[in-house]
Amino acid sequence: MIELRTPTQIEQMRPAGRFVASVLQALSEKAAVGVNLLELDELAHKMIKDAGAESCYIDYHPSFGASPFGKVLCTSVNDAVLHGLPHDYTLQDGDLLSVDFAASVDGWVSDSALSVVVGNAREEDLRLIEVTQEALDAGIAAARAGNRLGDISFAIGSVAHEAGLKVNLQFGGHGVGRTMHGEPHVANDGRPGRGIKLRPGLVIAIEPWFLHTTDEIVFDPDGWTIRSADGSRGAHVEHTVAITSGDPLVLTARD
Repeated sequence: MIELRTPTQIEQMRPAGRFVASVLQALSEKAAVGVNLLELDELAHKMIKDAGAESCYIDYHPSFGASPFGKVLCTSVNDAVLHGLPHDYTLQDGDLLSVDFAASVDGWVSDSALSVVVGNAREEDLRLIEVTQEALDAGIAAARAGNRLGDISFAIGSVAHEAGLKVNLQFGGHGVGRTMHGEPHVANDGRPGRGIKLRPGLVIAIEPWFLHTTDEIVFDPDGWTIRSADGSRGAHVEHTVAITSGDPLVLTARD
């Protein structure tokens, strides 16, 4: 069921958005050559505790997960692009790291992700992150009352196709509110003018993710970490966005 939030409820969602943004900012500053993925998860765990927030991930167990997630972050490195389960891995020079984080504050959820390169970056990795961010920006720009859900998907996919990238449609954005994942599904490619009409009060996570040379994915034995089928690298960015009567409101915007 698709739920619309009142202006008062959207205001109540702002603290969750600010908190998620602050954690991702701290993690992007912490991520460096020599830092272990478990250290990043530990930092996020501490920030959750200090803020009196709640993790959306630690007990999360959808059908595709081999077990409850057990961590508070998704950390995906290089050819891993989504749902990376933090483990004992030390970041190396040139690694492309995507971090996804969702948390609940006072019963309201926000969800966001970013991608960075640690150490010396390869130009093609920086370009992949740039294109993925451009697709997110395009999707947000289309998130206006009166447009259709397909307009968001089309805007995202158009950026990818112009850059010569294929788009996987198995995972994408989603509704956000009292829980992390709700209706509607927000595909990263689609046809304009199709789908539900966007109305004020709809809150969605818009999250493009692209791989260098494929749209095919495989799962690690942990049942969580999703990798490119051909070993090429991936990037993932995401914001929680509220549809208003005017401009879209990015609840997880980082300073």
